[in-house]
Amino acid sequence: MDLIRILFSVLLPPLGVFLHVGLGGAFWLNILLTLLGYLPGIIHAVWIIARR
Repeated sequence: MDLIRILFSVLLPPLGVFLHVGLGGAFWLNILLTLLGYLPGIIHAVWIIARR
């Protein structure tokens, strides 16, 4: 299941974070990071998924 979340995180970072943590603070932070730059959003999403 984590492999699918990581794949979603590379394609659409907020979706991968949403599938992992829901509508928490990490999700909103990821949306902000993705809007500021696609690469920071991917890094944050993969970090959130790999951390847990």
